[in-house]
Amino acid sequence: METRELRYFVAVAEELHFGRAADRLGIAQPPLSRAIQQLERRLGVTLLERTGRGVTLTEAGSVLHREGVAALDAVAAAGRRTQRAGAVDGTPRLVLVTKAGAAVELLAKLLDAYAAEPAAIPVEVLLCGPGEQEQMLRNGQADVALLHRPFDSTVGLDGEELMTEGQVAVLPAGHPLSRRAELRLAEVSALPDLPQPRWPRSDGSYPDGSGPEVHSPDQLLQLIGLGRTVAVMPESIRVQLRGGCAVVPLVDAPPVTTVIAWPPHSTSLALAALVRTATRL
Repeated sequence: METRELRYFVAVAEELHFGRAADRLGIAQPPLSRAIQQLERRLGVTLLERTGRGVTLTEAGSVLHREGVAALDAVAAAGRRTQRAGAVDGTPRLVLVTKAGAAVELLAKLLDAYAAEPAAIPVEVLLCGPGEQEQMLRNGQADVALLHRPFDSTVGLDGEELMTEGQVAVLPAGHPLSRRAELRLAEVSALPDLPQPRWPRSDGSYPDGSGPEVHSPDQLLQLIGLGRTVAVMPESIRVQLRGGCAVVPLVDAPPVTTVIAWPPHSTSLALAALVRTATRL
């Protein structure tokens, strides 16, 4: 199969309409229909059931859609990594992606320690929203990522565990619960005066609630200090706390494990050196 054919088929499978798929691809509808028919003949299966109102996927079509998306993602990732390896300015670099506000102290120590290595190369750090770093690693936008289980999946990736920590409730200083030695998740989620924040996109590490909409950990901490919300966060958030916030350990929250992860086929010596530095720390 050609990547062009896969792109055509994925567009039809997602739009479930040849006209909309043709518009999305920027081509006319007849060549799109011919390309899909040719693909079906070559594979010897029916991929789409055509009706007057549109199309539906057959079982075989559903399989090719799933596999085709993964294949196109892999091709795009290969292109991005190749372009980065042959940078126009001739300067090699590693791109590390991490969730904004997560494992800040660990990341700072890692970058400082790696920079001291004799063969170190520049590391570009990308900060992303909750749940985005895994996808950026898989699609080739990054060479390496700091992921956090159980919220991020490391399936199909190579990785090393760097640290495991508990979770805490971050409360406004002076709140009655801030004087407790420990709390349970049910107590935090049931606070009538402190609704849980809302995240436009979340990986599950922040429970969604009916409180104010937040877009970054810094904004969240500011709203907690103002007495508008509460949050459940990894214990390492302590190093970022400002006045107005207090933390209480949560005895029943799942532990969070920080993992440095990379594509399993990577042969980058610079990446290997970065991972060795991380595990040594």
